[in-house]
Amino acid sequence: MMKSQLRVSTRKDKAMNDTELIQFINCKILRDHKIIKEDLWVRNGTIVNPEKIFFDEKIQASKRIDCKGRIIAPGFIELQINGGWGHDFSYNIDNLETGLDMVSQNLLCHGVTAYCPTIVTSPKDTYHAILPRMKKKQGGAHGATVLGVHVEGPFINVEKKGAHPPNCIRGLVKGIDTVKEVYGSLDNIKIITLAPELEDAEDVIQKLSSQGIVVSVGHSMADLSQGERAVNCGATLITHLFNAMLPFHHRDPGLVGLLTSNRVPRGKTVYFGIIADGVHTHPAALRIAYRVHPEGLVLVTDAISALGLAEGNHNLGQFQIEVRGGRAYIANTDTLCGSIASMIECVRSFLKSTGCSREYVLEAASLHPARALGIENVKGTLDFGADADFVMLSDDLELESTWIAGKRVYVK
Repeated sequence: MMKSQLRVSTRKDKAMNDTELIQFINCKILRDHKIIKEDLWVRNGTIVNPEKIFFDEKIQASKRIDCKGRIIAPGFIELQINGGWGHDFSYNIDNLETGLDMVSQNLLCHGVTAYCPTIVTSPKDTYHAILPRMKKKQGGAHGATVLGVHVEGPFINVEKKGAHPPNCIRGLVKGIDTVKEVYGSLDNIKIITLAPELEDAEDVIQKLSSQGIVVSVGHSMADLSQGERAVNCGATLITHLFNAMLPFHHRDPGLVGLLTSNRVPRGKTVYFGIIADGVHTHPAALRIAYRVHPEGLVLVTDAISALGLAEGNHNLGQFQIEVRGGRAYIANTDTLCGSIASMIECVRSFLKSTGCSREYVLEAASLHPARALGIENVKGTLDFGADADFVMLSDDLELESTWIAGKRVYVK
């Protein structure tokens, strides 16, 4: 879609400013789990109730934007992404700020309006060098909002390390004091992935969650009872379901069993990230997770630094990577080394694999992650009072444009 395809009519030919009342017309919006034909009204970067404007203020929009029948859905929220466009959040320390800005900017073309940059298991010095510099940052034309860091490790089980360096994996020797010592500071951290079977993990989970940090269980050998105790201590998320955990077994379903456990506190939802890139999780597994616990499903990409790069060989951090056929391999091998799918690709892949509704899959990439972070009053929704962060899509969910605070920050 070219910029000229969005017809904009204004009372005056002037640039958008913070006091303008904007009316998006001829659109279908996702609200209350339904796609309905209704205008969207935005003022000061916030979605507003038009009834108050009509009856109380008695004014008209200062700007109208014709959406030409497109779907407007909340902007996507990414909870797990390791880098992209050649930058790795865990390894490219020298140009960290430049790389973070670049990833934030490029995520706009995937419909992502907010995200948690992810650091994998690393040495203590790396955390001390990186975490103070990965500050929360409001999004805009410069890039997606940075909601806080997802630190995936190093308090994980070496038996389920995945691609994490085993020499950096640690136990919780002194409980929460070890966590603070290793990370240096918790200030910029939003999510911590840890293995709940580690000694003192339950006390650590309780203390972290009491500070507003989302604790996710993953890279783990935990059985179901250990997972249940973690949830009762405050854990609310599972990191990339099915990956880096014990496989489902009928006598002890492991962490997967949390999706149907009757020992989860009443009224509490256990959320789980799932990679729907067509590689990491079989379509049948996607269907199982969706049908068993749909309200907890959160789409994540878990993308690596090869995301967005052209086909061919690339020297990325500690590996030589080959991008081939839309997948990333260790160079000169057939060993997969991570996801390079975009969020909008995962949305369409999940829709095709499960046969779910468009409404559901769009909320799995927006409302569900917002709920997992406890920010659903301002993100992941088009309710009145929420931030005007949204995407415009065709009926077949092709991304046309991305908007933050009611301003267009990307157009196809």
